Parts: sequence; C-alpha cells; structure tokens
Amino acid sequence: MFTFRQNAKPRLPDGFLLETKVAPTPEALNRLLARCNEDTYPRRRLALALKQSVCNLSVLDQSTGKLYGFVRATCDRGLNANLWNLVAEPGDKQKELLAVLVHSALVILRRDMPGCSVSVLAPSIAIKALQQQGFLLDPGGIRAMTFRLR
Repeated sequence: MFTFRQNAKPRLPDGFLLETKVAPTPEALNRLLARCNEDTYPRRRLALALKQSVCNLSVLDQSTGKLYGFVRATCDRGLNANLWNLVAEPGDKQKELLAVLVHSALVILRRDMPGCSVSVLAPSIAIKALQQQGFLLDPGGIRAMTFRLR
C-alpha cells in the first residue's frame, strides 16, 4: 500500500502527448507490454479491463500515434484506487514518461476520489517515479502480494 502527496508536475518530453480520453486498443497495449517485458493478456480480457477502468492514460508519439507509455486506474469509488499496467517504452525517455503517467493519474484520482488510498503494481524501473510523487514503499511494514489465477 502506498500513500501520496502531490509534487511538482513532471514535464512531458518534446514530441509526445498525453491522451486521457481514448484508451489504446488491446493490441497496441499488448505490444507495449511485450516491449517492456511485462505480461500480455488475452484481447477480450484486456478490452474489458480497459472499459472497466476509471481512467486510462497513454503517452503517444505526436507524429506517429505510437503508444510509448500507459497506466490505468481502477477503484471501489470509496476508499481504494489501484494503478495497473504502468509501463513506458524502454530507452532514454522511459523514466520521464513514467513520472508523467504517475503524476497525471494521481491528479485525476485526487480530483475524482479525494482521500482514497492508492496502491500500484509496477515494474522496479518505476520506483523512482513513484517516490518522486510521494509514494512510500511499504509504510508501516505493509507487504503487498499478488496472485495470478492461471
């Protein structure tokens, strides 16, 4: 479990745009997940997850529209929100893109669900971006675990 305080807004690198209104296709997201060495999902399951999320944030290349980063949020509309599939294209802009995605998701969650706690399942490369946005790793000794049904 993580807590957060809002920090300064990170800058989106030149040539990229943040899309918050239209979710990527399951195929585009699976391609990005694969490039980031993350698990991919069956198309139908991923489409349902995108539809059921309270927000989907994508970082796109302005000229090509290629998906370079992504995060989605789910919540119980009360006390808890979760960030899922936090990824950014490996390379020299990866940490900047992760910081923008985390910050932007927190702005939306704070606006729409003030006071909720936020947890995140993220790759280790995202830890610095999360900490820069005020997340605390394992406060009070809490340990998060996940179990994937196969």
